[in-house]
Amino acid sequence: MTEISDIMETNVVAVDRGTPILDAIKTLVQRNFTGLPVVDKKNHVVGIITEKDVLALALSIHNKTYDSAATSAKVEDFMTTDVITVDVNESLKQLCTNLMKHPFRRVPIVEKQKLVGIVSRKDIIAYIMHIKG
Repeated sequence: MTEISDIMETNVVAVDRGTPILDAIKTLVQRNFTGLPVVDKKNHVVGIITEKDVLALALSIHNKTYDSAATSAKVEDFMTTDVITVDVNESLKQLCTNLMKHPFRRVPIVEKQKLVGIVSRKDIIAYIMHIKG
């Protein structure tokens, strides 16, 4: 039986809510990620910053409501706080159900409420190819 821990990426890149938004965007672009978990000092997931969230910044630049003060904007100014996490001990079925039911592309994996991994739709598809290939 496949466990979430068999699929999840454990080398998770996460950011703090106080991270400058431009640094988070740089990480997204350089690593070709579509989102990053946002964690507090105890490594609890408090949000997620995604490409979609960053579009608000792009829109403000386009509308010229972006000014030099926005360069001090933080991840917390744009992040999504309504994040669904899945416990590492949950079933793979539950994880897949969450990914099918909601529009997000990745799910932070927690153990004892602390971030221990992340699973994306692509991770699951790659795993299927691996076991069936």
